[in-house]
Amino acid sequence: MEPSSTPPTPCPDPDLAPAALPDPPPETGLSPLRRTLALLTLCYLGFLTPLASTALLVAVPEIAADFSTSGTIINISNALFFVSMAVSPMFWGPLLNVIGRRPVFLAAGVLLAAFLAGTAAAPSLAAFIAFRVLTAFQGTAYLVAGSVVVGDLYPPESRGRALGWFMSGILVGPSFAPLLGGIVLTLASWRVIFWVLAVMAVAGVAFIFFLLPETMPTAPEPLPGIVPLCRLLNPWLVIRPLLFYPNLWIAALAVSSLIWNQYSLLTPIRYVINPRFNIEKPIQSALFFLPPGLGYLSGSIVGGRWSDRIVARFIEKRGRRVPEDRLRAAVPLMALAVPGSMVIYGWAIDKAVGGIPLVVVSMFAQGFLQLCCMPSLNTYCIDVMQEKGQSSVVVAGNYLTRFLFAAAASAACLPAIEAIGVGWFSTISGGFIAVNAALLWLLAQRGERWRMERDA
Repeated sequence: MEPSSTPPTPCPDPDLAPAALPDPPPETGLSPLRRTLALLTLCYLGFLTPLASTALLVAVPEIAADFSTSGTIINISNALFFVSMAVSPMFWGPLLNVIGRRPVFLAAGVLLAAFLAGTAAAPSLAAFIAFRVLTAFQGTAYLVAGSVVVGDLYPPESRGRALGWFMSGILVGPSFAPLLGGIVLTLASWRVIFWVLAVMAVAGVAFIFFLLPETMPTAPEPLPGIVPLCRLLNPWLVIRPLLFYPNLWIAALAVSSLIWNQYSLLTPIRYVINPRFNIEKPIQSALFFLPPGLGYLSGSIVGGRWSDRIVARFIEKRGRRVPEDRLRAAVPLMALAVPGSMVIYGWAIDKAVGGIPLVVVSMFAQGFLQLCCMPSLNTYCIDVMQEKGQSSVVVAGNYLTRFLFAAAASAACLPAIEAIGVGWFSTISGGFIAVNAALLWLLAQRGERWRMERDA
């Protein structure tokens, strides 16, 4: 891998920094076919966890009726799902440098399948929520480890494209999951949704076992006792960089604003779209999850290539690679295009204008534009601290913030829409993204200087 010409961001505290080996350079021992199969496996795993997060959205009324509760309570349980996803990277991120990438994938996969089966068989609301929280804790391991492994496998010049494919699974999953749920719900009980997901999780374990190699070239040194292990898995390792490094918290906020927007769009669809267009059947409302999903899929292809092209353009211009240059691919989209499409969507529903075509087009635009931004933001998190062996910790911190915002969006969107209407709520969401675009522009302009000043 061509080293970055800029000084790497230092570890927040040498005493707390992981004692494991540095992140390896891109894997050179794999054939192109093996590397492609590994990437396809990561895409499947990235698709699986978000699938579990939103497959129930179309079945919320049925689940609520089964447990004699309200749809709001079920949506709050989904918010707890995201809180668990937010907390778990503080465990999985450091662990990747303790036992390696592959063991983390296998352990999380087995537990994920078991807890999805538990969700399907849950006898009470309390058991349902508990198994959902446990499912989320395991599933995030795929997301954190997957991003790190992409960094292991691909050099910076092509990493954005590879990460774009991986991110397509993560962001396409939430949109296609309700369609899967709607089909299953039309034919059977909501519980079958989670049985199907459990079978898919078992298939994921098989893919890991046969197709995903270990990308750490040498095993970490054995730990000399429980105290060093506890220090190595200290959650503060994940939290502290976010608090003290503006490069990292600005990037994390930018990603989180897009994730807030995503779940603000997806979570209330059945409650917003159904009364607007007089829809009664779950499968019909599930079809409205397709436009953003198709946007995510197409945006993942375009976004990764666009990100890598911007990097190549600035390497040619500067004669060196600066990680912050990649962020320039996302700034104009986040400043204007993403907020604009969200505002159009919200007011089209609020004021009943444009009919289904305008709503569908604006939803597709949301998905496409968000995914055009994501590869730049996610790849930056890998690039900026990889040479210090800290990419897994940085990625974990990024997922911590994004899923906290996903939890907030899932819990707040319905009450907020009921209070101020979908138009104003969408306007606020769009404004949140625009503010973060301004911060991201500042990071692209001054981020290299900030890192050099901290190294001085």
